[in-house]
Amino acid sequence: MSLLMGAESGSKSKKTGLIAGVAVGVLLLASVLAGLIIFARRRRRRKVKKATEQSLPSGKEMAASALISLSEPWQVLKSSTTRCLQVYRGALDDGQLIAVKRAQQGSLQGDHEFKTEIEMLSRVHHRNLVGLVGFCFDHNEQILVYEYIPNGSLRDSLSDADRSLCSDLRLATANVSGKSGVHLDWKKRLRIALDAARGLTYLHELANPRIIHRDVKSNNILLDHHLNAKVSDFGLCKPLTDDLKGYITTQVKGTMGYLDPEYYMTQHLTEKSDVYSFGVLLLELVTARKPIERGRFIVREVRNAINKSPDLHDLRELLDPAVCMNSTLPGLDRFMELAMKCVEESSADRPWMSEVAKEIENIMVLAGMNPYIASESNSASFGGERRSHPHQSDVSFDYSGGPYSPKVEPK
Repeated sequence: MSLLMGAESGSKSKKTGLIAGVAVGVLLLASVLAGLIIFARRRRRRKVKKATEQSLPSGKEMAASALISLSEPWQVLKSSTTRCLQVYRGALDDGQLIAVKRAQQGSLQGDHEFKTEIEMLSRVHHRNLVGLVGFCFDHNEQILVYEYIPNGSLRDSLSDADRSLCSDLRLATANVSGKSGVHLDWKKRLRIALDAARGLTYLHELANPRIIHRDVKSNNILLDHHLNAKVSDFGLCKPLTDDLKGYITTQVKGTMGYLDPEYYMTQHLTEKSDVYSFGVLLLELVTARKPIERGRFIVREVRNAINKSPDLHDLRELLDPAVCMNSTLPGLDRFMELAMKCVEESSADRPWMSEVAKEIENIMVLAGMNPYIASESNSASFGGERRSHPHQSDVSFDYSGGPYSPKVEPK
């Protein structure tokens, strides 16, 4: 009996030892794998850092310690978990206000976008593009320093008021504005649209190489003291170097609601992808609605309203109350035609950005405005002789009101 119990005890000891050995082996294997992964990531990061440092322009680099210890406490202006960054307001020692974009430490995505944004902003100079003051790539810090644009983004200045109030005459005496407190009437919105269109036209036709922004949206259109618009955030930009092909095959990136459906389906990125996003921006500018709001896609909502009522009567319910305080909006019909032409499903049916800018100028004339007054003194980079666009063709602005099937269905 005792021999039997001893055998069972020995068997259990062997099993326990075997289990313990397997567990230790698994832990060791997991530790080795974890070490290899950490080593590979650090090696990849060193390579990215070295490549980034070698390609960054000289003359604008700033010390991390000087930026992190700014005399004025940083105020968070914008935070993005998907893009791994925060944007702060700060001040340099000389008192100049700046916007500081700080990437999350350890973000390889941040490394790539950091490098892209510096390269792009160092090449381009235009009054309707945000200016780069400096950058830092030091002690694992990735910091971009821009001119400070005091009135924030266009999105901040668009009203969130109830659109059903648009027919209420009492609204004519109301002060309707977005959270920035800036009131944008019809003429100011036309001016903002033209500024943004001119900035994008410069990127598409005059930059060398030509550049596709890839993230045109109201959060990336900033307004200065005089409500001049500047295109910002160049982290997703792509240079268009192959003029013969006319497009770039690349991973789809952008913001849902603004994303070109053709680019989404084919992964072929062209300037017309920016034109689509800009068309959504135009609709947002006149309705103050986000591209996707309560499950409804603004492009489809506007298209349905136009199909029901070609005289734009049904569209009044979609307009921003802040812009429909006046009974007439000169050029609204042309503005809507242009916006809907920009968001055609096929890129071949969309206008080029320079044609969009020209049409907005024409609309401004209808509204009794001079499209050249505000920008005449600084428009050399835009108003000079343009390089002929390699794919340019005559585009009609007639809107056919054809069907469209976005990914987001209305509820």
